[in-house]
Amino acid sequence: MAKEQPLSHVDSAGKLRMVDVTGKRSTLRRAQARCIVRTAVDISTLGSNANGVYVIHASRLVGIQAAKQTANIIPLCHPLNINDIDVEIDVKAGCVEITATVTAQHRTGVEMEALTACAFAGLSVISALVDVDPMAQLDDLVLLRKSGGKSGEWGQLVEVSR
Repeated sequence: MAKEQPLSHVDSAGKLRMVDVTGKRSTLRRAQARCIVRTAVDISTLGSNANGVYVIHASRLVGIQAAKQTANIIPLCHPLNINDIDVEIDVKAGCVEITATVTAQHRTGVEMEALTACAFAGLSVISALVDVDPMAQLDDLVLLRKSGGKSGEWGQLVEVSR
């Protein structure tokens, strides 16, 4: 039987706690996440008309705002001074792919901020589609890459255009 790994947000008595990062060194941290919004609606023209442009810009803004509020949304996350948030939205046949990259100089990582940016940008797309496709769904929310800190590089960076 494999030994159970302790969770970082649970102390030895089983109480929830915020991870103490006092002893950690502040380093440049970066994380990249992705999600996909799947829809039955033909969204191939989403970026080529006024309504589509609004949906893309609004969703990108929602993702950025959500990343900045991660500590308020996920109670045990540390509030961070974020250096950069990039949310890219790529409209494809039958789906919208959202990639978020978050960078901060801090003692803790920015994985939750990148995942939060993707999730909320995706929910914003779904909100825009709800009248025409109530079955639109958020899929494949995943951390692609993180860097910085004790664990160093993890995953593979997917370059996004600016």
